[in-house]
Amino acid sequence: MYLVTMLGNLLIILSVTSDPHLHTPMYFFLSNLSLADIGFISTTVPKMIVDIQTHSRVISYDGCLTQMSIDILFGYMDCTLLTVMAYDRFLAICQPLHYKVIMNPCLCCFLVLVSFFVSLLDSQVHNLIVLQLTCFKNVEISNFFCDPSQLLKLACSDTSTNNIVVYFLGAITSFLPITGIFFSYYKILSSILRVPSSCGRYKAFTTCGSHLAVVCLFYGTALGVYLGSAVSQSPRKDAVASVMYTVVTPMLNPFIYSLRNRDIKRAMWRFISKTI
Repeated sequence: MYLVTMLGNLLIILSVTSDPHLHTPMYFFLSNLSLADIGFISTTVPKMIVDIQTHSRVISYDGCLTQMSIDILFGYMDCTLLTVMAYDRFLAICQPLHYKVIMNPCLCCFLVLVSFFVSLLDSQVHNLIVLQLTCFKNVEISNFFCDPSQLLKLACSDTSTNNIVVYFLGAITSFLPITGIFFSYYKILSSILRVPSSCGRYKAFTTCGSHLAVVCLFYGTALGVYLGSAVSQSPRKDAVASVMYTVVTPMLNPFIYSLRNRDIKRAMWRFISKTI
């Protein structure tokens, strides 16, 4: 699954960069999303593979904090980039005449940089919260990576304040992207329904169908993990849900975009034929 994820996302990045026809904002954001998926899955799975091969389940204190910070960084960057891509689709469908003027290269780069720095800020806030925990040594984590929600449960001191901060931060950082995506698709749907011909409505909807599928997959698994961990007390179920969120979702994203997008398929075949 790790090799398939790496290969699929690398193919998308190389196809977009090698084909001049794909040098558009939508595919620029898509290649950045693939890059974030590569970083997201590479934070946890290689360490897990090494642990399986060496029969060791030990991670250092510094290694745990580093893994948690990078995991949150790329995970939340996925979230923000999906919001940016929804905004891009909103402009392309609802304001097509102004699209190229508004979504210029400078704005595209600015939106990606904002996504990165907001994600970095979120990861460092979580890092600071975990750094304040006491008795955080020689403990057992009921997961295959350093999940912040699991780390908070291991503290010897009272973590009620930290839990409030974490849940408040999670609510804010989740509410804003989800609101942006819902607002964009509300406007998109309203615009599509005003198109007189069914062929025109279908063509407009297919431009955002892949993105909508990825959004449902990403948020569906993410909400399943956090709601499941809040309701269920089974560490095994939490670990299985985490696999869906951290491994399966990054693996399926390239398939969703490549199978539903003719331009990506053509660019991939051109790149593979040139390479061969």
